[in-house]
Amino acid sequence: MSADPLVVGVDFGTLSGRAVVVRVRDGAELGSAVTEYRHGVVDRELPATGRALPPEWALQVPSDYVDVLRTAVPAALADAGADPADVLGIGTDFTACTMVPATVDGTPLCELPEFAENPHAYVKLWRHHAAQPQADRINELARARGEKWLPRYGGLISSEWEFAKGLELFEEAPDVYAATRHWVEAADWIVWQLTGSYVRNACTAGYKGILQDGQYPSRDFLRELAPGFESFVADKLEHPLGQLGDRAGTLTAEAAAWTGLPEGIAVAVGNVDAHVTAPAARAVEPGQLVAIMGTSTCHVVNGAELREVPGMCGVVDGGIVPGLWGYEAGQSGVGDIFGWFAGHFARESHDELTRLAARQEVGEHGLVALDWHSGNRSVLVDHDLSGVVVGQTLATRAEDVYRALLEATAFGTRKIVETFAEAGIPVTELIVAGGLTKNALLMQIYADVTNLPLSVVGSAQAPALGSAIHAAVAAGAYPDIRAAAGAMGSARSAVYEPVPAHVTAYDELYAEYTTLHDYFGRGTNDVMHRLAARRRAVAKGRS
Repeated sequence: MSADPLVVGVDFGTLSGRAVVVRVRDGAELGSAVTEYRHGVVDRELPATGRALPPEWALQVPSDYVDVLRTAVPAALADAGADPADVLGIGTDFTACTMVPATVDGTPLCELPEFAENPHAYVKLWRHHAAQPQADRINELARARGEKWLPRYGGLISSEWEFAKGLELFEEAPDVYAATRHWVEAADWIVWQLTGSYVRNACTAGYKGILQDGQYPSRDFLRELAPGFESFVADKLEHPLGQLGDRAGTLTAEAAAWTGLPEGIAVAVGNVDAHVTAPAARAVEPGQLVAIMGTSTCHVVNGAELREVPGMCGVVDGGIVPGLWGYEAGQSGVGDIFGWFAGHFARESHDELTRLAARQEVGEHGLVALDWHSGNRSVLVDHDLSGVVVGQTLATRAEDVYRALLEATAFGTRKIVETFAEAGIPVTELIVAGGLTKNALLMQIYADVTNLPLSVVGSAQAPALGSAIHAAVAAGAYPDIRAAAGAMGSARSAVYEPVPAHVTAYDELYAEYTTLHDYFGRGTNDVMHRLAARRRAVAKGRS
């Protein structure tokens, strides 16, 4: 064995997969590579047929994920100049909740000829929001029955999650549902491809699969929800769990040939991209809120006690690190919003928009926006909500709207921070990871809006580093996640400090944001829901 054993972490994001080669003793990242998904996000038409997809659909093609193993992992090894024989293990993380309908041996149904033209047979990406009607019914019935698991999810189950998407499959594509033997999180499906065996990870089971205190929603609940759906857990979902940091299995000969790694090395239990990032940031103690900012933002924080937090995505015992309650919240659109605006409504690039926006004083543009262009994940948990910009005039310029959108996402994070604090989960530090950390203006806005010191994860590929940390634990190089995080994780503390004058100005704008937030989001004016229903009706009529 080399004096410097290595591990590999692979982060499967929304648009690409990233592999990083990491030194076990200190977390040094020796090489990395990125592979873009050939099919990207399938949200307009099905590749096999050219058939138009309805609004709020978002699919992916699972072979794109295997392409990452075939290309990004060998390229990262080459970039590192590493001897594959020195690699002890591999860990992976995935977007969630991203679901794969699969046969008994793990074959995705979209790869079978009889289902290649059925969109329900494809991977339903986390941002597939077409199951909102099913989520609404789940929530209504759970409230009516007083289901004890509902408060653990802030009182609302998301359309992004396993049960809403599973019910959508059951009701809209019964033939696909009948052929589905395993309703698999992509986080577990990719580990299945690496090891040849299916291990369900405890993280997604808890946060996305409504597994609390060892139990899923009951057969009686599911039968009342939809007759015939009562066997969903037993027939499609339930499976033995693997704990975070455990070994799911070892690398098969086939996967070794794909990746260039040695057959038989440890493969870590799968994980969610956000939760796996916390150890990479050394955020393994209460009060350290990690915001993984990319196309969307996921917020995770540990707490010493179990609390019920309105609108959170979930709380799971040991969901991030053993011994603490792991809390999750999120924003459905962040980088996506900036990209949408720059791509469709501005002649300037992101860099130029940022440069122009940075010249402004707080409030100079006269705007306030709601960051709901992809719905609201926390704290309203309603994907029928939509974006708003208030205050536009004929003098409004692209950089004005751009800055207002940056600020809106920061206001959304502040709403989450305040909701945690009010529920007894105080946040003392905001630690940011993801590609958006490169935007210094955005980072300063977040510090000013939240009035918190903002730290930055030391790695540009923090989820991949977090997966590598889990691989080191699975390989036995460290006794637990905390120890591995202490040796291999990194973060630069308080890189951005709040500016007092900006904090005061943003307090005033945030009050306006909160007024709009409650007016449109808490039932005073349901115009967004009416518009969403009209859009669905028109789309259905065209199909």
